Amino acid sequence: MEDKMKIKKKEDEAALKIAELTNDLQRTRADFENFRKQVEMQKENEKKSARLATVYKILPLLDDLDRAINSYKELEPLKKSLEKSLHELNLVKIDSNEGVEFNPDLHNAVMVEGDGEKEIVAETMRPGYYYDGEVLREAMVKVKKV
Repeated sequence: MEDKMKIKKKEDEAALKIAELTNDLQRTRADFENFRKQVEMQKENEKKSARLATVYKILPLLDDLDRAINSYKELEPLKKSLEKSLHELNLVKIDSNEGVEFNPDLHNAVMVEGDGEKEIVAETMRPGYYYDGEVLREAMVKVKKV
């Protein structure tokens, strides 16, 4: 009888040890999975940051191209091609054409003319851009109050 109790006690101790080790293994697996997800998220953030830095660096070039296209009508066919390429890069021009309603979230007014109630864009001084659906740079505009 005493031997059976000793065996039962050892079995219970072994079962507890197995449960403890199983819990440790499950926690270790969860920790590893969380670590893996965190590393993946850091990689994605670094890629996004690098792409954003690159886009910021090409903005002056885009400004020059935009001025050239607007100055020389022979370059007009490049406009659609450029816009398509920018769209593929998730870089989209903010609408700041003449007559568009002024929006301070999208437009930076550097000059205001008139004394009316409604503010509209009179001229674009520098185009603005969305990148991945967010405002990257506001359009610099002249505003007319009508």
